[in-house]
Amino acid sequence: MVSDLMTWQITLPIALAAAAIGYLLGSIPFGLILTKAGGLGDLRSIGSGNIGATNVLRTGNKKLAAATLLLDALKASAAAWIVGYFLGDEAALIAGFFAFIGHLFPVWIGFKGGKGVATYIGTLLGVAPIMVLAFAAVWLAVAFTTRYSSLSALVAMLVVPVALWMLGAEKVAAVMAIMTVISYWKHKTNISRLISGTESKIGAKG
Repeated sequence: MVSDLMTWQITLPIALAAAAIGYLLGSIPFGLILTKAGGLGDLRSIGSGNIGATNVLRTGNKKLAAATLLLDALKASAAAWIVGYFLGDEAALIAGFFAFIGHLFPVWIGFKGGKGVATYIGTLLGVAPIMVLAFAAVWLAVAFTTRYSSLSALVAMLVVPVALWMLGAEKVAAVMAIMTVISYWKHKTNISRLISGTESKIGAKG
């Protein structure tokens, strides 16, 4: 039996088009745009300097943080949906992956982006929407038990590719696994703090 991973049908021009569209959409720095529009200054000079929703929350504006989270997720979903509609499922998967890469390394701001959790979820929503529920369930279970947001995301990103593989969605599982590895690398400081016991817990002050 031939593995699903060995049966890609997409042509190189279509793959490149999907990658370009995904990357450009993923590169839109919504956190930076929203905080500047809200009069909060340059997000890169606040907190961790990250452009994601967690750092937006450090400005004290919960609405902007929620909007950033939503938009960072939906830009990956939109990439997958739009490309998938015109170019097919494999192209959608490539577009979602490169939207994730675009968020991590956005061309517009010197390739210094976020850590990718929201765009990871957004890619899932675009190519395997039922798995968003699995991600949420794992995240909530770990968060309730440990009170660590970062650990919750890291565990959820580990579980999702395994679950997809077990369900037979080998291409999606492989791509999401690559995204998990990349996001773990982007979370290396969080992982170090988790190991040392210095990572901030959900609801902690200061």
